[in-house]
Amino acid sequence: MLSTCLAFAHHPSQGPTDRLPATAHNLTPVRAQRIIAIAATALLVAACGGHTSEPTAVGHWPPAHNRGPCEVTKQDDAPATMRDGTVLRADVYRPRTNDPVPVILMRTQYGKTEAQAAGRYQTPDWFASQCYLVVVQDIRGQGASGGSFTEFAHDQDDGYDSVEWAAALPGSNGKVGMYGSSYVGATQWLAATTKPPHLTTIVPANTASDYYDGWTYEGGEFRLAFVQPWAMASIATTAAENRGDTATVAELAAATADPTRWMDYRPFKDLPPMQPASPDVAPWYFDWIRHSARDDYWTRWSIRDHYPDIGVPVLDFEGWYDAFLAGGVENFAGMAAHGGTQEARDNQRLVIGPWDHVDWGRPDDSPAPMLKEIGAVANSPINDLMLDWFDHFLKGKPSDVAGKPRVDYFLMGADTWKTASSWPLPQTKWTTYYLSGAGDKAARQGALTPAAPGDQPPDSYTYDPNYPAPSLGGHSCCGPQSGPQGPYDQSPVQQRSDVLVYSSDPMAADTEITGPTTVTLWATSSAPDTDFTAKLDVVKPDGQSVNLNNGIIRASFRDSLSAPTPITPGVPYKYTIAVWPTSYEFAKGDRIRVEISSSDYPQFAPNPNTGEPFGQSTATAVATQAILHDSAHPSSITLPVIPTG
Repeated sequence: MLSTCLAFAHHPSQGPTDRLPATAHNLTPVRAQRIIAIAATALLVAACGGHTSEPTAVGHWPPAHNRGPCEVTKQDDAPATMRDGTVLRADVYRPRTNDPVPVILMRTQYGKTEAQAAGRYQTPDWFASQCYLVVVQDIRGQGASGGSFTEFAHDQDDGYDSVEWAAALPGSNGKVGMYGSSYVGATQWLAATTKPPHLTTIVPANTASDYYDGWTYEGGEFRLAFVQPWAMASIATTAAENRGDTATVAELAAATADPTRWMDYRPFKDLPPMQPASPDVAPWYFDWIRHSARDDYWTRWSIRDHYPDIGVPVLDFEGWYDAFLAGGVENFAGMAAHGGTQEARDNQRLVIGPWDHVDWGRPDDSPAPMLKEIGAVANSPINDLMLDWFDHFLKGKPSDVAGKPRVDYFLMGADTWKTASSWPLPQTKWTTYYLSGAGDKAARQGALTPAAPGDQPPDSYTYDPNYPAPSLGGHSCCGPQSGPQGPYDQSPVQQRSDVLVYSSDPMAADTEITGPTTVTLWATSSAPDTDFTAKLDVVKPDGQSVNLNNGIIRASFRDSLSAPTPITPGVPYKYTIAVWPTSYEFAKGDRIRVEISSSDYPQFAPNPNTGEPFGQSTATAVATQAILHDSAHPSSITLPVIPTG
């Protein structure tokens, strides 16, 4: 199966390019064919091993064994009145016991009935059987709850009010813990920033530290393959269902059946399925397009700016190919250093496995084949560990789950779990390799060397935003039709003329790399704005080149995410590209490789090279890029090497 997918990827012109009528977008038919063909390449490769965009059938998960001693009753649609009078509704699972018990609260925009139990968590009933009062609430404007939905806007105040309401429910002992993944992790962090008196701990999974940087945008570039399909298929649709707008529900359903079509639509500010002229459908989506820098619109919700306001222990789960990995590890390190109480600083725990955003190592999961092949050792321990965590912090049971900051991480390549006391790992040896090459545009093959090169000619390529380099895997979200996720052989992409590769000599011994990677790139462009991308690969002795993680920087955001400035064409600039963290043991004989390009589509929106504000125009320009690696411009990659022992 994988070889068939890769064979297709060698020929991007062969694919379902007839799916998108020329009248459905604002690009010419020829340009549209090129973009859709490239997208089809990425999507087919992802589909050969990616998970489905629909919720996973429960199947073998969650298992029914290991229930607790308490019988459980359920109350549907319990009302909670927020400070502005809006009524939110929750399902409440009550253990039959005469003793007051702690509360476990989930606040979700994905449906309180499902409660993220399809492939992720045990059911609320299972947790309630462990003698917890479990509350699963629809957030404002979603599911059975009242009010108008706007992403992020109400989850601080509503989070505070809901925690305090849950703490006062009959049978509660006044202690509240929260759990949930993705946006349901965001509802926990946002509530925690408001300091609800009865919030005792949170267990967020697969969630970010900032809703501009690392959620909606990355390095200043729009995270197209995640944001647009997710917003249309999920939150815009369920909000329309909530308010009874059946016409919009039908229109969004038709659009999300063909997400590639709409990822190609320009300009972004006029995306038809989201109805830009309607104040009810998705005004928040168009706010995201208008606020393409990290301005006050975003900082009011930033978690990274509020660590001193959060005073509770945190158990955080992330995945090496998750859409929000960088923010998850930042939350751990930020809370361990700056949490609002000593108890919080001492009780931060981070678990990182070989997972993407929704495939957590369950028997029925279908992640990228290379992740699936790891086997049961990679299964997520989230439910058992979360129960131990809640038993300790909410019930006071003695446990070794807490007491000091701790990182449990899965070392890919060696396929084993390891433990550290901080992030980045305290024993990290930051090791720099320099980009080196002969300036041979035809070969596009350079070297990574431990010594800085002398004077060398630059390597150049042409970047055409109408023919972007395809995403083969990565850290996007949330299904194979849209968001590339996971590891794949990058050889098809590396054959392109607009992708440069730089490779080390074979490793002399097994070498662990765990942590974030930084690419320092000196480059020129003929455009006033453009993108530069970097990807870290492992190259096996048979030539297979597998992506470990990637990063991007928009040139105008090189110095600031909040105050972008254009570049002067032809002038060298230094770019710092944050390649997201990984953990991999390079075997003796493996090589380290870095890919440099200017596009990664559809993971990121192609930069049009015009310097115009994001998403407002259909105009594009072709750019000539030059990567410098000489004594005055030492382009390099800095790796987190973990010494043996």
